[in-house]
Amino acid sequence: MFFIVALGVLWLIHGYVAWRTIPAMGLSFSYTLLVYITVFIFSLLPVVPIVLRMSGNESKIIDKFSLLGYTSLGFFTLSFVFLFTKDFIIQFISIFSNLVDTEQPIDNSKRDFIKKSITLGIIGISGTATGFGFYNSRKGPSVIKHDIFLESLPESFNNFTIAQISDLHIGPTIKRPYVENVLDKISIHNPDLIAVTGDLVDGSVQYLRSDLAPLKDMIAPFGTYFVTGNHEYYSGVDLWLDETDRLGMINLINSNELISRSDDQIAIAGITDLTAHQIKPAHKSDPGLALRSVPDDITKIVLAHQPNSIHSVHEIGADLQLSGHTHGGQFWPFTYLTKLVNPYIAGFYDHYGTQIYVNRGTGYWGPPLRIGVPAEITLIRLKTKKVL
Repeated sequence: MFFIVALGVLWLIHGYVAWRTIPAMGLSFSYTLLVYITVFIFSLLPVVPIVLRMSGNESKIIDKFSLLGYTSLGFFTLSFVFLFTKDFIIQFISIFSNLVDTEQPIDNSKRDFIKKSITLGIIGISGTATGFGFYNSRKGPSVIKHDIFLESLPESFNNFTIAQISDLHIGPTIKRPYVENVLDKISIHNPDLIAVTGDLVDGSVQYLRSDLAPLKDMIAPFGTYFVTGNHEYYSGVDLWLDETDRLGMINLINSNELISRSDDQIAIAGITDLTAHQIKPAHKSDPGLALRSVPDDITKIVLAHQPNSIHSVHEIGADLQLSGHTHGGQFWPFTYLTKLVNPYIAGFYDHYGTQIYVNRGTGYWGPPLRIGVPAEITLIRLKTKKVL
């Protein structure tokens, strides 16, 4: 059912772009037919590699087709948005013009020329935007620094630093060099603790193991902690938990660890993805279980892949939640759509006293585009909040 819907959406996007642009090119019949066939092939490219991977076929050639297919999807998606917006505006103007008497109507040939020029201009803009977004996505994440003040934080943990990465999506288009770039940027800052808030991978352990190998060097004095995202469950979560454990990460499956500094402690808890139970019932997300053994007077930091976990995390009295999942919308204009289902889309928020930081994604998923939403490694510095 998923693939039927996906193909329907892809054909809608690609078909609309083809319908609105190819006639404007003024090509001969044979070339017009060739371009339509090419667009149809591109409409299949994003889906075919997924089908092949799900059937157990993973290879470098499939990865290359994935990169081509996802990049073209970004281009066609931007073209669809721009063209649809243009057509809507023109239709609105046309209706308005019919309601108003005009002494000198625009000549039809001139009107058609303007429409074709705008249409072809939009294709040029979409191509430029795709190139810009591609560069931004492939150059790697920026380090975003943010101070978070917690009233309950012990003085000994003042200036304690947490490097958060999320949604790295190591898989068909994000490989070892990108991972090494991430590690280099983390190591410069020597964080006290590293938090990995899910969607680390897209693929099988066997195929991606070498790409993840650099993560064995992702070490911090107080540990590297991992919680599952929804994509781990699409790729064999038990095998991936074994792998993250082998790489030296501490898996938090509705559980916690107490961290000590001087004579003080704070709790680092982690919950499974909000939808984990749909694939693995035993992994139903449970913040209460994750913090059951933690005394009330200890600062509680919860790692949760999806920001929407904040409602149940707030109910059990956590001080701070670190999340990802949204990618910050990844590229305009999908920031607006993402915000409809994730009110906390990117950055820092206060949810009725429980603070939450949402990482914009250290990698990307689907189209390798980042427009207006940079990939990030978050460097959080905990500060003791003075109560006046």
